[in-house]
Amino acid sequence: MPWGRPRISPEAASGLVLISPTFIYALLLLATPIAAVVLLSFWTQDYLDLQRTLTLANYQKAWSEPIYQSLMLRSVKISLLVTVATVLIGFPIAYYIAFMVPPRHRPIWLFLITIPFWTSYLVRIFLWKVILGYGGVINGSLVGLGIIEEPLKFILYNQGAVVLTLSHAWLPFAILPIFVALNKIDRSLLEAAEDLGDGPVRRFLHITLPLAMPGIVAAAIIVFIPTIGDYVTPRLVGGPNGLMIANMIEVQFKKANNAPLGAALALSAMFVVTLISLLFLLAVRKYLRPNQ
Repeated sequence: MPWGRPRISPEAASGLVLISPTFIYALLLLATPIAAVVLLSFWTQDYLDLQRTLTLANYQKAWSEPIYQSLMLRSVKISLLVTVATVLIGFPIAYYIAFMVPPRHRPIWLFLITIPFWTSYLVRIFLWKVILGYGGVINGSLVGLGIIEEPLKFILYNQGAVVLTLSHAWLPFAILPIFVALNKIDRSLLEAAEDLGDGPVRRFLHITLPLAMPGIVAAAIIVFIPTIGDYVTPRLVGGPNGLMIANMIEVQFKKANNAPLGAALALSAMFVVTLISLLFLLAVRKYLRPNQ
């Protein structure tokens, strides 16, 4: 083979042409903004003056100030609770659709699950404010039935309201991947286990649950990563005790006029999310390869 410039086959050239728009799109709209945020986090800002001298002061403040530590821990706790709640609620629903509903009716059930997406996310949050509010549906019903004399004040503007609202909003994202994993299970495996004398509980624990783990893991990751960065729901239903780290990031970029510190907080949150997600994947990696 003569020395010279390597030739690209027509198939490889066609592949490069096909992926080039996607690569350019991802580079411009994903990699470039992240790179800008990373660079910004090493700068400092004094009101309107942006100091471009590289420093770790923002990260030192983000990881040492008690208020930022408290908000980060609260965000992780709320996101974990939402993840657990959506998976625990979503699994029975996905199981019922995959095993109990006839195949010809499953598209209808999946269609019904997506109905909440027909309304705005903000509208759904405000509906929960109406339900949980001081004069809302729950308090009105309890007072009308004579169960309580005065409306309950603790069911809104707290962390529980944030968990409830986020769980409702992200539940479909947990149901769908779990359903896909359950729907792929070979029913002959369950029939063979039944013929060998295994009961329903044993079949579930030794066949259904292990084979459904990829869907459960996908649902957990899909729900956990976005919820820790949510700032609309905590602002509307969380109150002072329900605010999360994303609300502080918003404050730093807008009201406090300290974009570098906001960038450092955002990247710190990304680091925490990535670390927890990787540790979770390492902990369940053996369940992701059930055939090995």
